[in-house]
Amino acid sequence: MDGTKTIAFDPICYLERAGLGRKLIRFKAKHTFYSQGGPADSVFYIHSGRAKLTVVSKKGKEATVSLLAAGDFVGEESLAGTAHLRIATARAITTCMVLRIENGEMHRVLHQEHAFSDFFMKFMLARGIRTQADLIDQLFNSSERRLARILLLMADYGKSGEPTALIPPVTQETLAEMIGTTRSRVSFFMNRFRKLGYIDYKGRIRVHKSLLNVVLRDQLPQENSSRPVLLDSQPNLPDSVKRKSLT
Repeated sequence: MDGTKTIAFDPICYLERAGLGRKLIRFKAKHTFYSQGGPADSVFYIHSGRAKLTVVSKKGKEATVSLLAAGDFVGEESLAGTAHLRIATARAITTCMVLRIENGEMHRVLHQEHAFSDFFMKFMLARGIRTQADLIDQLFNSSERRLARILLLMADYGKSGEPTALIPPVTQETLAEMIGTTRSRVSFFMNRFRKLGYIDYKGRIRVHKSLLNVVLRDQLPQENSSRPVLLDSQPNLPDSVKRKSLT
């Protein structure tokens, strides 16, 4: 033995530095990482900032598919080999620092470095679980609870470490797209959450821990705002009087 030590591969160190086939890029808010229909030739890893993934239909309607944060990969569908064009657009919400990894380099490190392939697999499994949770949320929960869940996710509740009470700037239109409702309904729910003390917002939204009760325990006041209460137009009147009023 020559006494030399083998340095273990560290996925975090690898993702922190530029190198052969990978480049650190700073994107300003509203700038795109890549566009729908563009070449699917690389994967991006977000170091800092917030971004969103959007899709435009053939009729020109845009929908927000997912919100992205530090620690997320995006554009990984390019590794499948069958996707030569991007199926969505990734755009910065706030200033983002990202690492762009070319497909060839991504394939190399996945095959040669088991520590990295394990790291990437854990991310993909977590994303799959998140996607399933999003689908279940869309199918079975009210739009009000879906909004509460999105706000908590944006505040990093459920991740390791302390949550961030003040979430990045996001429009009510984007929130409406994500939960499948209208902007006016989002505005209604946001005002309701504020009156109940779950959030504060003056320009940016501050999420309080009490909002967890909406998602975990469904603890909203009985007058659920997702459906209006219908009142009897002729309360407490005898049937004979009601019949006369209709004739």
